Amino acid sequence: MSSAPSPYPIFDADNHLYETEDAFTRFLPEQYRGAVRYVQVDGRTKIAIRGHISEYIPNPTFDVVARPGAQEDYFRRGNPEGRSYREIVGKPMRAIPAFREPASRLALMDEQGVERTLMFPTLASLLEERMRDDPELAHVVIHALNEWLHETWQFNYENRIFTTPVITLPIVEKAIEELEWVVERGARAILIRPAPVPGFSGSRSFGLPEFDPFWAKVVEHGVLVTLHSSDSGYSRYTDDWESNKREYLPFQPDVFRMIGQWRPIEDSVAALICHGALSRFPDLKIAVVENGASWVGPLIRTLKDVYKKYPQQFAEEPVSVLRRNVHISPFWEEDMAGLAELLGIERVLFGSDFPHPEGLAEPASYFGELKNLTEEEKALIMGGNLARLIAV
Repeated sequence: MSSAPSPYPIFDADNHLYETEDAFTRFLPEQYRGAVRYVQVDGRTKIAIRGHISEYIPNPTFDVVARPGAQEDYFRRGNPEGRSYREIVGKPMRAIPAFREPASRLALMDEQGVERTLMFPTLASLLEERMRDDPELAHVVIHALNEWLHETWQFNYENRIFTTPVITLPIVEKAIEELEWVVERGARAILIRPAPVPGFSGSRSFGLPEFDPFWAKVVEHGVLVTLHSSDSGYSRYTDDWESNKREYLPFQPDVFRMIGQWRPIEDSVAALICHGALSRFPDLKIAVVENGASWVGPLIRTLKDVYKKYPQQFAEEPVSVLRRNVHISPFWEEDMAGLAELLGIERVLFGSDFPHPEGLAEPASYFGELKNLTEEEKALIMGGNLARLIAV
């Protein structure tokens, strides 16, 4: 895996690691050990959360994975032949050390011409939804994951790999404790699920004043908040339209669910604006990662329309808040120049989603995709904007 030298420093907003089987359990207190287990089903290893076997990730061991960039052609030209997911992805590969630990990954980044990256977990995105009715357990398991992330990857490896610990929010005081713990260990960015926050009395928006003490600490530490695609629990709503109630499976195509698949991030950003969090904390830095950008234009139009009718319900003009606080790393196949027109060039971030099959096999190859931009604008998108946000 190698790329031509980059004309600009690349700070990739979306890289992933693959967790090992003990990522959730190595630091899990004894009394909680049954919450996460790996079990054998018909000769295949599956993950069981609180006794329920999940198919969210077909192979949760990640010993064998899809090739990086295996779906590039699919995202470039579509699927006119109607091929299956397995046909599109093709032959898998054995996981290499660079997917599992930072020293090998850094060497691979050198080959790829990637200077720095945010590093997101992969399997962790299933945890919170499957523990939504037990906030105490969610905090315990997420902390165990963060301990593993820190031991295995660190939160700042050589000032080049910035791994994003997960912060779950149900109990605000515990969320603040977790934030302080990860910041003390070098975290520059944190990962928060774009979804309503479950709690003892039901779910609520993280844009409400209840969460202000947490956001105040985030701003105090200058940490970047990333909202990365996850299981946001919206299958509960789409299930009402379909008779087959089942677990959300990101790699199983369902055209009805795909129509509204970006509602979670649109609702999450709208909640931060409409419930006032981004006005009470104008210095809060939000980066939306791997949620596309198709929802941005419709949200802007809706915010403009609602503000025209009910300006007294907003602390500030809402579109200006969006353009001040929110940064977006869209899918690589989307129009960066078009997104820059909507948000401003300083709010657009490049992310390759490496080494996932839906991402780019060679992150530096994205230079060929940038159109209708100046050289300075390309440099900002490819790394300058994120370097400013992370303060490197």
